Amino acid sequence: MRILVVYPYIPFPVDRGTYQRTFHLLRSLARDHEVDLLALSENSERLDQKAVFGEFCSRVEFVPFQHPQWPRLFPDRLLSPLPTTVRHWCLPHVEEAIQRFVAGRQYDLAHVCDIVMAQYFFGSLSHLPLAVDRSRVDLQFQLAQREAMSSGMRQTVLDWENLVKLKWFERRIAKRASVEVVCGPDDETFIRQSISRTVPVEVVTNGVDLDYFDPGACREARSAQPTVLFCGAMDYTPNVDALRWFFGGIHESLRRLVPDLQVLIVGKSPVAEVTAYARHPGVTVTGGVPDVRPYYRRAWLQIVPLRIGGGTRLKIPESMAMGTPVVSTTIGAQGLDLRHGEDILLADTPEAFARETARALGDGALRSHLEITGMATVRERLSWRQLGRQLSEFYANHFNTRAGDRKGGL
Repeated sequence: MRILVVYPYIPFPVDRGTYQRTFHLLRSLARDHEVDLLALSENSERLDQKAVFGEFCSRVEFVPFQHPQWPRLFPDRLLSPLPTTVRHWCLPHVEEAIQRFVAGRQYDLAHVCDIVMAQYFFGSLSHLPLAVDRSRVDLQFQLAQREAMSSGMRQTVLDWENLVKLKWFERRIAKRASVEVVCGPDDETFIRQSISRTVPVEVVTNGVDLDYFDPGACREARSAQPTVLFCGAMDYTPNVDALRWFFGGIHESLRRLVPDLQVLIVGKSPVAEVTAYARHPGVTVTGGVPDVRPYYRRAWLQIVPLRIGGGTRLKIPESMAMGTPVVSTTIGAQGLDLRHGEDILLADTPEAFARETARALGDGALRSHLEITGMATVRERLSWRQLGRQLSEFYANHFNTRAGDRKGGL
């Protein structure tokens, strides 16, 4: 097959969770198919990475852009049919660049990341079969974010205005798409219940690069003191909210159970709220690090106290691959089909989260069991190579069948 891939960013270096997914799926598709890549570069960043993608893509083009200013509530925002979170990515010169990139070429499929890129495949590009890879289902994510976070009256009105338009836009994309690729069965269930009963959906969960996240490649020893890790981009709303929940109702209780507890908060771009947690005893906020693997190995556990869902978290399979057990909320582990007490520990209230974390920190046999079963699980079904092969084979079967159906109807 000949596949056009359009991304809203350049996913290399792979220093964000979504970049892990998009980079590894792209590379897997290119192993089996001819792939052309067009990716956007905000503020002309990462333009020097073209050679990385040129190693496996047939054609590569990067398009610099800047987001427009967020529109005023009236008249700009209220009079536009597009949800503001999508309109923020509506850029005429990007549409022109895509049209130039595809001019004179025949593609069997356009694979785009998220609905912000799918919006460019109406009009003159509506003939192309479209696969939308959902790093998260936007409507589901924004509903969960609104439920988990309190806001003032003005923000509540803006959220509802965007949600009404987003629901309409999600349904429009579902009618246009040939398939939506989602991170987990919870995402598929949400699409079926709230967006479309008919759009084809393929579940390709998030995974891990087993060659990179190999505990044998890291000489770091476990910390002498009981240590927990929280890893991720620290300007990402679900991660900021997770830490707010942890320090608001869990950390103090946990320290009473484990007085010498150490907490590592590791990830790029920490906002001021995250940086301030370093004032707590035993808490270290590192900011971005060149290699996260030593922190996985140093920690006794990784904690994932997420309250905002949608998609799946890369930090969980990475931690499991490195032999570091995980304590998570159910939402944090959604889509991975992990078993409480076997692959992972799950807890959904502050009291239960503190109790399960303290139990694992105090029980070396339990941690050893979680380590062994977790590593076996990721090797069995959560490697990017396996997941990429699944997507590649699905596309070959699904779109060749569709092409045959179209020919038969002529």
